[in-house]
Order: sequence, then structure tokens, then C-alpha cells
Amino acid sequence: MSLTVVDASVAVKWIFPDAPGEDEGEQALALLDEIRDRRLDVLQPPHWLAEVSAVVTRLSPAVAEETISFLIAMELSVADTPEVYLRASELAAALNHHLFDTLYHAVALCTPDTTLLTADMSYYRKAKDLGSIAKLSDFRRVGDE
Repeated sequence: MSLTVVDASVAVKWIFPDAPGEDEGEQALALLDEIRDRRLDVLQPPHWLAEVSAVVTRLSPAVAEETISFLIAMELSVADTPEVYLRASELAAALNHHLFDTLYHAVALCTPDTTLLTADMSYYRKAKDLGSIAKLSDFRRVGDE
């Protein structure tokens, strides 16, 4: 089974799938179902929980505590190697993009058979030619391919 990296643009949709101006909520929830049912393995960069928690706290402080507890309970594996940090730094410089975003992609690029799933189209357009990245809009449930 291949691994998936889920960036904050996708994880926030798990919490606010119907937020105004947001698309792909259904796909984000389908992805979450696949993860919960252990049909999809996830590997995250070290900062993912802090980043998603910060966004949720800013958007809706009333659900922050419950959301953070939920995210912690998911017990997603984390890739915290020097190689990931160095690759993320290279990506940030080459793409003129924030290191926190490139850390997700670096995990995918440094781990065989791993793909970053993103809803951040700005980053996707910059990084798609590097490989190991896919749009959330292209996500299909296991068995739906």
C-alpha cells in the first residue's frame, strides 16, 4: 500500500467541509473515512498538528479543543528526519514558497511510494512537475479507481 501525506489545506476541510468559498469537502471527508478505516496509510511532517490546530483555533475557537483531541487520537505517523528538513528547505528556495508548505511535499519526495494530497492550488501549480503530488479533487476512494 502506498503512503499519503495530507497537507493542512486538506486536513482543515475535515473540520470545516462546508465552509463558504471552500470546495472539495466531500472528497476530504471520503479521504478521512479511508484513513479512519485503515484503508489508507498517512505519513505527516512534524509540524502538521500545530499548523492545523492553529488554523482551526483561528477560524473557530469553540471547536479547537475537540478538534485537536480528534487529530491527536488519529495517531498519524510523522517523518522527522534531517533529509525531510533539507529537502523542504531546497523546495522553499527553488519554488519561492513557505517552508511549512514544502515540508509536506518533502515527506512525499523523501519516502518511496508516497504522494502529497493537497487542495492548495498555488503550491500544486508550482510543484506538480516535481512529482509525488496530487490534487484533492483527483482523490478517489480505494476501490473506486
